[in-house]
Amino acid sequence: MGENQKLIPNPTNHCFGCGGANENGMLLTFEVDLEQKKIRGNFVLGARYQGGGGMAHGGIIALLLDEVMGKVCRFENVRAAVTAELNVQFLKPVRVAEEIVVEGWQEERKGRNLFLYGEIRNQAGVVLAKGKGRFVVIEPREAQKTA
Repeated sequence: MGENQKLIPNPTNHCFGCGGANENGMLLTFEVDLEQKKIRGNFVLGARYQGGGGMAHGGIIALLLDEVMGKVCRFENVRAAVTAELNVQFLKPVRVAEEIVVEGWQEERKGRNLFLYGEIRNQAGVVLAKGKGRFVVIEPREAQKTA
């Protein structure tokens, strides 16, 4: 798996989740699993992102799932896509002091619609939250380019 690449925060992007130019942002870094066509990130959120009682705020859980699914679009050579629908199932508490794994993948594409899925798991592999999203491509795919 040495061919996997890291998606580090872009210093010119102001995105709260993954941008590097937002001083108040989360600065999320993900890894691209080229073999399985998945995006994955390992995080310890910290108390800053809690809703109460040491548990992650529901909006932060939704943000993590939205971010990881948004990164999956790269497997379709899509330059830009936006979240059109996001469904989150909060299954178990996400503890801000414990490491979590956030993973996303694509199930289907219909025209401009990408149907993506994400999970947040604890280190034991227990699914804490699930996400399902429909992302819409807003720019046409670039003409076939050679890498």
